[in-house]
Amino acid sequence: MRHTNNSTPPLLLPLMAKVKSCYLIWITFYQILPKPHKYSLGQKIDNIFIEIIEAISIATFLSREEKHPWVRLAIRKVDTLKILLMVLWETKSLDNKKYIVLSLQIDEIGRMLGGWNGQIIKQNSPTKK
Repeated sequence: MRHTNNSTPPLLLPLMAKVKSCYLIWITFYQILPKPHKYSLGQKIDNIFIEIIEAISIATFLSREEKHPWVRLAIRKVDTLKILLMVLWETKSLDNKKYIVLSLQIDEIGRMLGGWNGQIIKQNSPTKK
């Protein structure tokens, strides 16, 4: 397939598309965070989003047996992300509407990762081989 400057971006796996979509929402909120949190907690949340994207990208291209640690890492990062966003919300640096928008997306990402994790466990179980 040929790409030009006017072509659409390549298709992503549903999980990666969901994470990318959520990250694009986060970026708009991050840009308007109050200064006390923008360069500390906001920057940490931004880094975690990137680490989640990286872990999913790595897992995507590994063999079935090698995927599990990376999927588990992404799940741990999503759990951390939930807590840090909750702190932003509780300190009123993120309003209710923004918190809900992000939380719903992140919950869905967590469910998708959980499903992938379960599938990997099932595929790698000794009874399957």
